[in-house]
Amino acid sequence: MAKIPLHFILNGEERAEFVDSGATLLRLLRDKTGDLTAKSGCLQGTCGTCTVLVDGAPRLSCITLAEDCDGADVETVAGLAAHGQLHPLQHAVMEHFAAQCGFCTPGMLMAAKALFLTNPRPSREDVVEALSGNICRCTGYEPIIQAVLSAAQVMSASGPGAA
Repeated sequence: MAKIPLHFILNGEERAEFVDSGATLLRLLRDKTGDLTAKSGCLQGTCGTCTVLVDGAPRLSCITLAEDCDGADVETVAGLAAHGQLHPLQHAVMEHFAAQCGFCTPGMLMAAKALFLTNPRPSREDVVEALSGNICRCTGYEPIIQAVLSAAQVMSASGPGAA
């Protein structure tokens, strides 16, 4: 099988990798770059645990072809913290006890960040809709929703561009 060269940005850093045709973005991230923050859940695009941002939009990395990300800007949970400081979403998850086993957390965080990029002041309904593709079997969702709403308040108080 022929290798395909890819050039992309991962969490702000330029990367170049070779992948097999048909390889998923999830496999590229976990096997080639060592970024293990996107979780391998259902591998069918139904659980949301592998959600990452590709050019600012949420994508299920388990069904996204790596070759389709050539030239793209890819962000994972590893890219949320800046300059050693946790992102407001990460703080809010801790403050609201919004993670139990934590397996869904990376996908939830990235889905929430994508929401903030298009809607910095979401309503509860907006948050529920944005997270609807992410399954959590532990929390009952309420702490996650509250954490996202809390982070939105903190970020809007910080001014534009805080996402």
